[in-house]
Amino acid sequence: MVKFALLARLEAKPGKEQEVADFIKSALPLAQQETQTISWYALQIGPSTFGIFDTFENEKGRIAHLGGQIAAALMAKAPELLAITPVIEQVDLLAVK
Repeated sequence: MVKFALLARLEAKPGKEQEVADFIKSALPLAQQETQTISWYALQIGPSTFGIFDTFENEKGRIAHLGGQIAAALMAKAPELLAITPVIEQVDLLAVK
């Protein structure tokens, strides 16, 4: 059962909104390669606010994702694309359909 998740909130620098959208969408192939990542979503919350939401069956999967290629790429591009440091929250899922 999926019980663990991550929610990353990203705020684009002015004029970098499309680059942030393109960047997070481009991470899909990396997410598809992660065997412990059950689901992965790239989202746009507002004009300059984006997010990534992913789910895992256990804490081991969540930790593996945090140390993976997507997180590394995000942190490498953050100074160029983001207005503030990404906010990454560990989420415990209470109910899942």
